[in-house]
Amino acid sequence: MGMNWKFFIARRIYRSSDGGKEVSKPAIRIAGAGIAVGLAVMVVAVAVAVGFKRQVRDKVAGLGADVWVTSLEQAQSYQVTPVAVGDSLLDAVRRLPGVGHVQRYSTKPGMMMTADNFLGMVLKGVGQEYDLSYLRRHLVEGELPQWTDSVASRQVVISRSMARRLHLKVGDDLLTYYLEGNVRARKLQVAGIYETHFAMFDELFLLTDLYSVNRLNGWSPDEAAGLEVRVVGEVAAESAADRLRECLDKVSAQEAGSYYVRTVDEVYPQLFAWLDLLDLNVWVILILMTGVAGFTMISGLLILILERTRMIGLLKALGADNTAIRHIFLTFSVFLIGRGMLWGNVVGIGVCLLQRCFQLIRLDPATYYVDAVPIELDLLWLLLLNIATLVVSVLMLLGPSCLVGSIHPARSMQYE
Repeated sequence: MGMNWKFFIARRIYRSSDGGKEVSKPAIRIAGAGIAVGLAVMVVAVAVAVGFKRQVRDKVAGLGADVWVTSLEQAQSYQVTPVAVGDSLLDAVRRLPGVGHVQRYSTKPGMMMTADNFLGMVLKGVGQEYDLSYLRRHLVEGELPQWTDSVASRQVVISRSMARRLHLKVGDDLLTYYLEGNVRARKLQVAGIYETHFAMFDELFLLTDLYSVNRLNGWSPDEAAGLEVRVVGEVAAESAADRLRECLDKVSAQEAGSYYVRTVDEVYPQLFAWLDLLDLNVWVILILMTGVAGFTMISGLLILILERTRMIGLLKALGADNTAIRHIFLTFSVFLIGRGMLWGNVVGIGVCLLQRCFQLIRLDPATYYVDAVPIELDLLWLLLLNIATLVVSVLMLLGPSCLVGSIHPARSMQYE
């Protein structure tokens, strides 16, 4: 019963605050609005940051993999030496825990030319097992050919940016040239046009079959530029890379060669450094918004304590100690913070859903890799954000609530 009377008084103050005194009423409303605005901004900021990181990482993994296995030269140049990718190695990698898919690829740098323009490019050959689902979702014209490992195909898929610069459309022929001692030419046909909004891929790669690229390189069917490995579940790319290194160490010396394992973060370090900088910006926003919301609550609580001086004096005269009275005002603050958090969640999540459904805010994909502000809502971080806001706000009010200790019953009974 010792706690019930404190809770009862705090609830009465909270319920009477809307029709209370002329000074405390707007102050309390401003304090609640500060909590609501602060939490709404934090929800949107975190949703955008998580959305950016997930979409960019999914885009990079969709175009390639979470982990690459190549020769050492692949890390330094597109002109690579092959690595052995026989069936025994592929089976060993597929059996590793957390590995979802393994696919071969080969590359050949060159140049493509039309009657009025030319561009540098990398011809990327993909194996028959290559997962083209991501590329298929970003195909804007034409179709993906049915590539095999045993028959050369003249058909290629190019990006929209390449097609525009060379004035190509589906069905057109283009000449490609490769310098290796002598200049070698290949005539290819555009079968499809894709657009991923990922400049490092769109402005560089033409896709065709693995057999054709291996022939250009003079490699055998059991060789390739490397493997692309995708992980599944909660397995991190770093853990999968460590398992791959252990697996490759056990491969026979005849097959091992100079395998080099890299994660997606190591292949695109500048991109993920930019995403880490985005995390720093979000932390700055969270700290600023928490500070603004906390200080508005402090102002509201101080005004309320000053206006309730006579009530505080009366409670002290009846035997209540400072701790009990502080508990009353902190409980009232929790009620007020809870209402502000409710409205903050409604506004923040509402804005996120509007952006997610209608993509109202557009972006330049050449700069941001996506054409609209991405949103990712997750129940876990929403819950953690609300708990952190409540705890920090209450902790910031512990100091101001000590003001009740300076109020003397005799003088406060005459306070107006």
